[in-house]
Amino acid sequence: MSRVLIVDDDADIVAALRIYLSSEGYELLSASTGQQALDIIDQKQVDLVLMDIMMPEMDGIAATAKLRSAGANMPIILLTAKSEDSDKLLGLNIGADDYITKPFSPAEVVARVRSSLRRYTKFGSLSEKSEESHLNIGGIVLDDSSKSVTVDDASVSLTPMEYGILKMLMSHPGKVYSSEQIYRQVWKDEPIVNDGVVAVHIRHLREKIEITPSEPRYLKVVWGQGYKMEDSHK
Repeated sequence: MSRVLIVDDDADIVAALRIYLSSEGYELLSASTGQQALDIIDQKQVDLVLMDIMMPEMDGIAATAKLRSAGANMPIILLTAKSEDSDKLLGLNIGADDYITKPFSPAEVVARVRSSLRRYTKFGSLSEKSEESHLNIGGIVLDDSSKSVTVDDASVSLTPMEYGILKMLMSHPGKVYSSEQIYRQVWKDEPIVNDGVVAVHIRHLREKIEITPSEPRYLKVVWGQGYKMEDSHK
């Protein structure tokens, strides 16, 4: 049974989310501040976090940053208002996987949580082995049997989203994928127009696999078309 932590200082929103998600069979925990969320995660295994941005004591942005800096890789979905566009991008920049804009529908919440947990479970699984489990481009090696990535023999810690993007691009080196194609494949959902989610994750991924992210060797932008993986030092 997956354990979901709902973090919001609005008791009505917490209650609504509990109603939406209880029918899915998840074990539900709740917190009203970012600090409370960190304390819970420090004591218990949590498989996904639904995190409001605006909260007292410690907001969702700061809590997300602390979780990622501590090495936590569970999916984090931000709960945001339409007026918080800059905060959405900031949250994605420091490690959130996705966001849901208030007011949200029960169907959207359940679908986003379900798909994120599916990716997280698959990311952590060691049972899916195949002859194509190793992918290699230049100094990057992706081992899909252990869900591990090394760059020049150094281990790199990726979130499930970052891993999914890298695997997709490394599986077809030189092929250009648009942001929409990446979103559909990795998020398993229809892309939201002009939300910048993929671009932020690509930037974060570059910071982990490139020596000089502003002059990438591997993860290239094809302006107006999308992204591709290649070894430019061949």
